[in-house]
Amino acid sequence: MASEPKTLQQAILHFADPLNVRDYMIARRWPDGVTCPTCGGTKLTFSVKHNRWQCGSHHAKRQFTLKTGTIFEDSPIGLDKWLAAMWMVVNCKNGVSSYEIARDLGVTQKSAWFMLHRLREVMQDDDGGKLAGEVEADETFVGGKVNHMHRRSKRTIQAKNDGNWGKTVVLGLLEREGRVRAAVAPTRRHYDVHRNVIANVEAGSTLFTDEFNAYQSLPPDQFTHEIINKLEGYVKGRVHVNGMENFWSLLKRTLKGTYVSVDPVHLQAYVDEQVFRFNNRVEMNDGQRFSAALTMIVGKRLTWDALTGKEGTPRPAA
Repeated sequence: MASEPKTLQQAILHFADPLNVRDYMIARRWPDGVTCPTCGGTKLTFSVKHNRWQCGSHHAKRQFTLKTGTIFEDSPIGLDKWLAAMWMVVNCKNGVSSYEIARDLGVTQKSAWFMLHRLREVMQDDDGGKLAGEVEADETFVGGKVNHMHRRSKRTIQAKNDGNWGKTVVLGLLEREGRVRAAVAPTRRHYDVHRNVIANVEAGSTLFTDEFNAYQSLPPDQFTHEIINKLEGYVKGRVHVNGMENFWSLLKRTLKGTYVSVDPVHLQAYVDEQVFRFNNRVEMNDGQRFSAALTMIVGKRLTWDALTGKEGTPRPAA
């Protein structure tokens, strides 16, 4: 088997060969040997002509391909294009727009937008347990500036009086020398902030926050709470939230510079994308990051109707 790709150019050339695609994906999806996605059977027959397997057991959906049971299922777009798109989205620090994907891969912008959202479904943070040790907590607003809004929009925001100023709240937690977690929230009021911290941070951890009052009312018996007052300074020894501020700057650069306009309904998907890249930025090179993402494609599905809210209710923001 040819050596594994380490750059985008190598990946495009490597995955242009269907045999390389098959070998690469089998090694990550079925490291112990190909099994039937329906019954788990190993008595299989492979058809080179049709590039698919058939299970020896008699049941529905006996035939399957590399796409079956993955985020790529039922897509008419070839895996060479899917894998190139995945390489770009998991490795481009500021994300990649659907227009760029459309130009580079020769698909429509609508198809590229759908592809990117399906890939973001893969990049969702799998629950690896609670954060522990020293943890930074912070929040940010995502949305346009109120000063640039029409006066009628300003009046609507003032009438709501929810404290969000017409923007969407994202709550973030960062384990020092570890992972970040970020989630879209309805508000940054005490209930939402407390619920997020308690659900994601191990009791007994040291929590670093700014002076925002929602953090000051956290249960004192669960966390050692250290506060940095940003009116006095941004760093006081180990007390700061600069790690979360770094993540927010990367997220805002991605949203404002690459994606420009993001519907709040889809914001969590864009946050998940940035979280994946951030959590895998240090110990992995581009090829390893791509390989890790490819191991997460099984058992995930996102249809066009679900993405666009045609199945009944819109996709949740969080």
